[in-house]
Amino acid sequence: MIHVVGIGADGWTVLSERLRTLVREAEVLLGGSRHLSLVPEVPGQERTPWPSPLRDALPALLDSFGSRRVVVLASGDPMVSGIGTTLVDLLGADQVVVEPAVSSVALARARMGWAAESCAVVSLVGRDASALLRELAPGRRVLVLCADETTPATVAALLVEAGAGESRMTVLGDLGAAEESRSDGLAATWGGDSPRLAVLAVEVVRPTGPATSWAPGLPDDSYEHDGQLTKRDLRASALSRLAPAPGQLLWDVGAGAGSVGIEWMRAHPTCRAVAVEADAERAARIGRNAARLGVPGLSVVHGGAPGALVGLDAPDAVFVGGGATRPGVLDSVLGALRPGGRLVVHGVTVETERLLAEAYASYGGELTRLHVEHAEPIGSFTGWTPGRAVTQWAVVR
Repeated sequence: MIHVVGIGADGWTVLSERLRTLVREAEVLLGGSRHLSLVPEVPGQERTPWPSPLRDALPALLDSFGSRRVVVLASGDPMVSGIGTTLVDLLGADQVVVEPAVSSVALARARMGWAAESCAVVSLVGRDASALLRELAPGRRVLVLCADETTPATVAALLVEAGAGESRMTVLGDLGAAEESRSDGLAATWGGDSPRLAVLAVEVVRPTGPATSWAPGLPDDSYEHDGQLTKRDLRASALSRLAPAPGQLLWDVGAGAGSVGIEWMRAHPTCRAVAVEADAERAARIGRNAARLGVPGLSVVHGGAPGALVGLDAPDAVFVGGGATRPGVLDSVLGALRPGGRLVVHGVTVETERLLAEAYASYGGELTRLHVEHAEPIGSFTGWTPGRAVTQWAVVR
């Protein structure tokens, strides 16, 4: 059993006597160098700072302590993007006892006067800063857990690029400590100081970029593409049947510009997606689109299906936007789906349509032909310009 003790910037002395006794009696004390320095020395106690990379090295490190009593020191609430979450993931909740202190998030909300339900929390510790872009919407309040003293400047640059340069930024440094600090400004003119330990509060003003809605069907010009793009209306139809849900995984097969996988991930912060694309240039483009639209965690696999699907985690949903007629593709994705999984396949050729009609006859589901027409000028008048008809097969396994 491992105990994880949260300790605030105000240090060791504010811990209860029960927790101070727990820390003193530990045979092994783990934590960051800063945390370990806050606790008085105990004769015979082994003190070990975190290894790097942390998660990969943790199992072997913990095994090396055998049956000795291990206590972990962590910042504030260890379950707020902290080591407590990592240890529970690795060992299970029954092997970890967490003793939280007041989190930096709670302190930041208190300093800003923001209700918990009125703001989002985004951690940029060890993460791509472009993940913040998913949260940009007019009036949105976001608390950013900073990786280091450079994070506020990085966020300011992202906000300016997204057309939200008038957003208000407040850096709350060393929360709860005697040296607690605050620095305010606008993203467009940001030049404020930031300590290494900080929470950044952002009040978003007028973003003009494409990533301002979580609804499926972002404008087509939100994406960099070479024409291989599931168009807006068809994308919205596909995603309504794929039904994104928190924590679930999508395979976007024949991903093109990656639009379906990207919008799946934008539906909820815990949604995951793998984009499978055989063309190297398109695969690189998917990564750029994902970062620009706030989901840099999208995984891109460069390769053709069905071979590139081998070894991937089983999906909760699959979208096949291209390559359905390739031998083995439909069988592979149908076989891989978890129980209750959803499959949506689009086709524009007679050959694909024939394949989908046969699949519909065998497995049921929905078979739909989608025709979309857009109004465009015809001389001094306006007429309808039809797009290519798309056959859509959707089925739940």
